[in-house]
Formats: sequence, structure tokens, C-alpha cells
Amino acid sequence: MPPRSHSQGEFDLKAAISFAAAERAESCRVKQRLGPAQFTPLAEFVRASLQALRAGRRIYLFGNGGSAADAQHIAAELLGRFRRHRAALPVLALTTNTSVLTAVSNDYGFAEVFARQVQGLVGADDVVVGITTSGRSVNVLRGLRYARKAGAVTVVLCGAYTRQLRSVTDILIAVPARDTQRIQEAHSLLGHIYCDLIEQHLFSRPRR
Repeated sequence: MPPRSHSQGEFDLKAAISFAAAERAESCRVKQRLGPAQFTPLAEFVRASLQALRAGRRIYLFGNGGSAADAQHIAAELLGRFRRHRAALPVLALTTNTSVLTAVSNDYGFAEVFARQVQGLVGADDVVVGITTSGRSVNVLRGLRYARKAGAVTVVLCGAYTRQLRSVTDILIAVPARDTQRIQEAHSLLGHIYCDLIEQHLFSRPRR
């Protein structure tokens, strides 16, 4: 339970510290449950991405809310840099152009906000990554469906619920949790591992 004030304006410092420690422990428990069921598809995701990048293709990512932030985070690490000073990589998040997001939502509905961009941008052998903690995000599902039609490799980062995702996904990385914040914390770890492996295999200079 969150820490409660003893009276109006009074904050229980000890309760807050105890709460923080419990949250840390739960976050660690979820990460400790990550294993071959997640790391095997993560390695497949890295391999597919390396093949795409070496062939001059692109990687696209999208999601809603915190998952939009995760998509942008991964794109920033690869278009910019993660650990190494090196060439930029063609990795884009489809969550940043407010004119596109609002125009498509207004004209076609929010369910089409990623699908419409996929139709205009994605080609065969690109990699398209949908991030959804619920596993039910309609706009993510539609975006992935159109990516498959375009011949792209489709990847999903999600939580424990996967039923609706399996028909639109080539590579499924499912965190064994149902709490949104715990799933997002695990996604951040998996995203950092992914970025590190991409840099290691494309750019062989030692770390600084």
C-alpha cells in the first residue's frame, strides 16, 4: 500500500522508504523471471534487425503511452548512440509526428494511427516493432497486420497476455507479468540489451 499521511500536510517518511523497497523487490522479481522464453526471441529480434540493417532496410517502432516512450527510447539509442560513437542507424518511432498522429486520428480514427504510417513507409524486409503492455491495443494490432502484408518482419514486446498478438507477430517477446509498470520496467531492460547487441555486432570497436 502507498504511504499515508498521519494528518493533512504530514508525510510518513519511513512508510515511503518501506514502500520504495517493496516496489524495488517486486520489480527485481519480475526481471528475475526473464529467461530463455524471453531471451530466445530477443536474440531472434537482434538477428532479424541485423539482417535488415545490413541490407539497407529500416526498423520502425510504435506503441501507446509509456510504450510510445519505449519506442522512442529505442529509436533514439540506435539513431543516436548507445555505448559507442559510430554511424547512425535508420530506426524510427512512429509516435513523434504530431501532425500525422492528429490528422490520421481525426480523418480515419485512432485505431488507424500506426497502420496508415506503416502503409506509407514500410517495405518488405523492414522490421516493425509493436509495444503493448496489455496485448490488446487495437492500433498496435492493426499496424502489425499491415506490416505483415507489406512483407516486414513483425516483432512484439508485450506482457503475459498474447492471444490476440500471435496471428500478427513473427517474433513475440512476452514478459511474464500483468502489472503495466512491471512490464514496462522489463521492456526497458530488454530494449537496452537489444541496443547493446546491435552495436556489438555492427560496430566492433571496443567500448569506451
